[in-house]
Amino acid sequence: MRLERPSLKWEKEHIAYMREWDDGRLKPSSFFLNEGVPYEVYLEELAVKEAGQGERVPNSNYFLVDDDDRIIGMVNIRHSLNDYLRQVDGHIGASIRPSERRKGHATYLLSEALNITDRLGIRFVLVTCNEDNIGSAAVILNNGGVEDESFTEPHGNVIRRFWIERG
Repeated sequence: MRLERPSLKWEKEHIAYMREWDDGRLKPSSFFLNEGVPYEVYLEELAVKEAGQGERVPNSNYFLVDDDDRIIGMVNIRHSLNDYLRQVDGHIGASIRPSERRKGHATYLLSEALNITDRLGIRFVLVTCNEDNIGSAAVILNNGGVEDESFTEPHGNVIRRFWIERG
């Protein structure tokens, strides 16, 4: 397993990954592909988003790829926090392909993402999940997460917030 940056090489695998998400709520949202938009344009738009313009903070995106060059997961790493990220999304947003869940990939992906936050100099990493997402909470706890106060969004969704202290 390894992390790879999005590039033209991954277009077909990225599309296949997206097709497994039947509810249209691909996470992290930075990996969502709009139908009819050429992949080159997606990559250009992603580069602009990663630069952190407007209300966005600088961020990095990676695919978790297996030895067969199949995308297993995706991760978006925010280099800093704004008010929204501090309450809801945190530093790291990740997902695992639905057909690859419950195989330990999420724990590995978060561990690899934490190695990147180390290189970025982020000592206290905020990772969040929805209250009902027991699997994600376990992954965060397995990576050293310490639960902080939850945040309730205006529509009632409760966000569990965890801090991971890095050396």
